[in-house]
Amino acid sequence: MEKTFANKVALVTGGSFGIGKATALAFARRGANVIVADIAEDAHDNVLNQIYNTGSKGIFIRCDISDSGSVKTLIDKTVATFGHIDYAFNNAGIEGKLAPTHECTEENFIHTIAVNLTGAWLCMKYELEYMLRQGRGCIVNNSSVAGLKGFASLPAYVASKHGLIGLTKTAAIENAGAGIRVNAICPGVIRTDMIDRVTGGSKEVEQQYIAMEPVGRMGTPDEIAEAVVWLCSDAASFVTGVALAVDGGLSA
Repeated sequence: MEKTFANKVALVTGGSFGIGKATALAFARRGANVIVADIAEDAHDNVLNQIYNTGSKGIFIRCDISDSGSVKTLIDKTVATFGHIDYAFNNAGIEGKLAPTHECTEENFIHTIAVNLTGAWLCMKYELEYMLRQGRGCIVNNSSVAGLKGFASLPAYVASKHGLIGLTKTAAIENAGAGIRVNAICPGVIRTDMIDRVTGGSKEVEQQYIAMEPVGRMGTPDEIAEAVVWLCSDAASFVTGVALAVDGGLSA
């Protein structure tokens, strides 16, 4: 694969597993050095080992994106290690607990918003502060098809993902003249640990989710990763403020 991101630096939150892991490796295969940030460390360093196997460098930084100090430390360590940040994929998020709106607990709502929306904003805040100083950068936020339409029994998650699209568009407008592009990706039903938790391992429930997809299957983390790296590439140089659905036609 052509090293189109050689000498570039990519930060991926929630990078130890699922979509984040796939995207970290997609950046690495294109030559970028990668910071894998996550609240949970991959005990076997599988992601870092795979990054090094591509010929790129990678480091793991533990980070709780809902904590301002933790996020600031993440950005400071990234710059201290590699000197700059070219791409940021703000991917870390949680699904929260399933319940209709009137049964959603205050604790669940506040925690889900704190991670999925406030956490993404904190990442953007510190990423943008640095990118504005260096005069360039690309940010991709991981929203969801749930940021484009409603889903029953996921009020906090849907609200957080809708809010993230609005935040993305605002930041894109603010920074369009500064050499910084900001976009969101909106995955459909993707085969990850998160969907396994939602289905509870039930094949019947899994089939219900698959039936939502016009293409007749779940997407893969690699398919989302390819869309993220395209948004960061020069091929997308005129694309900013977009909420890109990569959802098998679900939102259509």
